[in-house]
Amino acid sequence: MGIEHTAPAAPERRRFFRDLSAAGAASALVAFLFAASGPLAIVLATGAKGGLAEAQIASWVFGSLAVNGAVSIVYCLVWRQPLVFFWTIPGTVLVGTALEHLTFAEVIGAYLATGLLMLALGLTGWVRRAMQAIPMPIVMAMVAGVFLAFGLDWVRAFQAEPLIAASMTAAFLAASLVPAVAARVPPLIVALAIGALVIHQAGTFAPGLGQTSLLATPQLQMPAFSWAAMAELVVPLAITVLVVQNGQGIAVLTAAGHAPPVDQIAVGCGLTSMAGALIGAVSTCLTGPVNAILSAAGTREGQYTAGVLVGVLAIGFGLAAPLVTRLMLSTPPAFIATLAGLAMLRVLQSAFTIAFQGRFTLGALVTFLVTVAGIPVLNIGAPFWALIAGTCVSLVLERGDWRG
Repeated sequence: MGIEHTAPAAPERRRFFRDLSAAGAASALVAFLFAASGPLAIVLATGAKGGLAEAQIASWVFGSLAVNGAVSIVYCLVWRQPLVFFWTIPGTVLVGTALEHLTFAEVIGAYLATGLLMLALGLTGWVRRAMQAIPMPIVMAMVAGVFLAFGLDWVRAFQAEPLIAASMTAAFLAASLVPAVAARVPPLIVALAIGALVIHQAGTFAPGLGQTSLLATPQLQMPAFSWAAMAELVVPLAITVLVVQNGQGIAVLTAAGHAPPVDQIAVGCGLTSMAGALIGAVSTCLTGPVNAILSAAGTREGQYTAGVLVGVLAIGFGLAAPLVTRLMLSTPPAFIATLAGLAMLRVLQSAFTIAFQGRFTLGALVTFLVTVAGIPVLNIGAPFWALIAGTCVSLVLERGDWRG
């Protein structure tokens, strides 16, 4: 079993525009807003906590958006699937802790080593073999456990900002009632527009933009290699990207009828992680939530166009990283929480359906519970241990399912 070496031919320009739909464009906008809000806030908080200079943080943001946006465009066009790459959120949190006692140069060195490890594992075909060894219901139970937070945050938004959450949800439901209207005006875009209107009327949108720089200035970061940084970061980062986060993205795309190239994705993560590291960006992963949103809208054959649009938005907004950062962080959290929750409803429904019907249901339940508990071990997040625990329980108590 070698690395996947075949891919569909890249679509002609005319076909791309034929495949592009209003629903796909809407899902691309919503998916990007999600990626550039909460996850971006984690990057900013991590950089500030780690004592990085503002210029270093801006370079990190530029790399996370623009570099990943470029590789996303390439993969979406070559494979004709919504294969969008962004940065690892659990890995970002892990790096924040490491920066308390490691220099940023040592962290950059660990990024480069992690990228090289992921590249090697992808080229050997190991990643695909590991993914195929875990039953889909157990993987989807992990996905359901991770994505459950988005649904809960949507519900909690009704308590935090009831006007925003209620108006956006009502608009989404009203637009969804008439299929003919929903086909022309995607309900998520309606919800987004209503939410933006409510925020504007309240006068709380984007304060202080006049003092914000317009363009990012990426900085070259020189690495330093230390055994302490390698031991603390390389293996946890690689496992988080290849097993946990790529596992989510691959699972949701497979459930939507796509055939993601697992090893090629690992190769892309490795190469992009090494490129992004040179300007301070944390390791790259195949994003689960963004690809879940993209694969839930429009026709399967045309969903790659939404991935391309996300990549274009990422590059454009990466160039304007300081302005984008201020804009996104000035948006009330309830706005993004409601938007992401509404976008994830069908994805969550699919994850629960696949996880808890048919075989491996006990293993799936254990996987779900360990994921939701969220307890990391050895600097590796709970979703990885959830897959291990669920698989082990299933092997012991559901032996018949493995023989089926």
